[in-house]
Amino acid sequence: PSYVAFTDEERLVGDAAKNQFSNNPRNTIFDAKRLIGRRFSDKEVQQDIKHFPFKVIDKDGKPVIQVTVKGEERIFTPEEISAMILGKMKEIAESYLGKKVTHAVVTVPAYFNDAQRQATKDAGTIAGLNVLRIVNEPTAAAIAYGLDKSDGERQILVYDLGGGTFDVSLLSIDDGVFEVLATAGDTHLGGEDFDNRVIDHFVKLYKKKNKVDVSQDLKAMSKLKREVEKAKRTLSSQMSTRIEIESFHDGKDFSETLTRAKFEELNNDLFRKTIKPVEQVLKDANIDKKDVHDIVLVGGSTRIPKVQQLLEEFFNGKKASKNINPDEAVAYGAAIQGGILSGDEDVKDVLLVDVCPLTLGIETTGGVMTKLIPRNTVIPTKKSQIFSTAADNQPTVLIQVYEGERSMTKDNNLLGKFELTGIPPAPRGIPQIEVTFEIDTNGIMKVSAADKGTGKSESITITNDKGRLSKEEIDRMVEEAEKFSEEDKVQKERVEARNQLENFAYTLKNQISDDGELGKKISEDDKKTIKDAIKTVEDWLSDHSNSATKEDFDEKREELQSIVNPITTKLYADGQAPPSQDDEPLKRHEDL
Repeated sequence: PSYVAFTDEERLVGDAAKNQFSNNPRNTIFDAKRLIGRRFSDKEVQQDIKHFPFKVIDKDGKPVIQVTVKGEERIFTPEEISAMILGKMKEIAESYLGKKVTHAVVTVPAYFNDAQRQATKDAGTIAGLNVLRIVNEPTAAAIAYGLDKSDGERQILVYDLGGGTFDVSLLSIDDGVFEVLATAGDTHLGGEDFDNRVIDHFVKLYKKKNKVDVSQDLKAMSKLKREVEKAKRTLSSQMSTRIEIESFHDGKDFSETLTRAKFEELNNDLFRKTIKPVEQVLKDANIDKKDVHDIVLVGGSTRIPKVQQLLEEFFNGKKASKNINPDEAVAYGAAIQGGILSGDEDVKDVLLVDVCPLTLGIETTGGVMTKLIPRNTVIPTKKSQIFSTAADNQPTVLIQVYEGERSMTKDNNLLGKFELTGIPPAPRGIPQIEVTFEIDTNGIMKVSAADKGTGKSESITITNDKGRLSKEEIDRMVEEAEKFSEEDKVQKERVEARNQLENFAYTLKNQISDDGELGKKISEDDKKTIKDAIKTVEDWLSDHSNSATKEDFDEKREELQSIVNPITTKLYADGQAPPSQDDEPLKRHEDL
């Protein structure tokens, strides 16, 4: 899971972070993908913040996450948090492969705009990865799915409903060539939203029964969140389930039943909302639903029976293909794409054609959106158009680049702007200004404007200047990520050394008890000597457990061993049977 947590002692990533969430909700970060590449003022960001237990604040117009790290307040950008997750994945891959991993293919929701794609690439850089390609998630799933398909052209609908985003893509696969015909979706719809509906329902129910509002009790809410997620999964195969939480709030337990019918009722409008983008892609690609050959389900939330039922009904009873693990399909497709890019013989015949998800254009007189590249255009692509001046003797033109489907720019998203100056005096409409849009394979765009009369030109690479991290910031974050990695290593070694010392003392204590093997063989004086040494170690541990270094723990273990060794050696000298492997604490825990 894409979780990062900070405790008093260490940073945790993945399962370890998610598992301690209920004890540490304010410093456990998830869903950074919902913040990456966005502005703090975005309506979606404001909506999300309400449901986050961690603190999101505004820094230069960007959402950043505020947490407590080892007693100090720190802020992290969504790129840094995503980099920690990518770094963990890099570490897992390196451990599995036994070699360094330096390049990556990273997938993003099809609806991600340019700023979000750029920010995702930045996260890869911070994690020490060279991101070779950004691929739309549904496209990656189609690659995974398409390899084992028969010959001839097929239209495939990829329905991807995950934890936080929803994407629908229509693809055609013909003789190993993929083409994305259309994409649509909702950047803010997924399993988390279904969970939140159920959580809100139980909070209201609890308030009604107990006259207490638990929504501000973070611990109670995080316990409820965890149990609701479990219940939702259970309801994919059962008709009802019980949610039991001990010491939920003020020592009181929580016990309620959730039926599949209630779960469906609470989320009915959200489930139905998923059909709209399906209609949209069919309309955009001008394809009738009866001409769709396959429906592919991607993302854990597609296991929900009601979701499958609504989709089947829409396609007049056509069943969705389920021969692919919905959680792994996207990663599998990205791996194949990585294989293509690295020249892997097994996959070299697969070709991927992608599209830009939103219409791109510039503002012309009166705030009109003049479209240069329509949505669903195959990329890479390049398009030019001639424009002119709006007033006599106009020396400068302002090129404002937008993305979106509305006819007026005020309703679309401004990506960036630049000026072309030094246009010689001329009546309006005479100068010829050629505007060129160029999009590369990652969906990242360069816009240029050239005065055909003078040859003078200006250009901009759309990086959503305000939202994008600067090179200096990225370098600093790379440095910090490396520092964290080193700290993680030191912390891991420290914890292992502490555990070895604790285990050694604990085992020794058991073995010198009256019932223990060692306890039966040594004198009372020796027993007292060892007991006192153990007590000294236990007292030292209670005072220094969190502050001591690996070397300190090792030293204490050696001290304890130096007291025990002469006593166990004496057993041999006295002709006692030598202690068995289990008896001898010295060897017992060294290999742990």
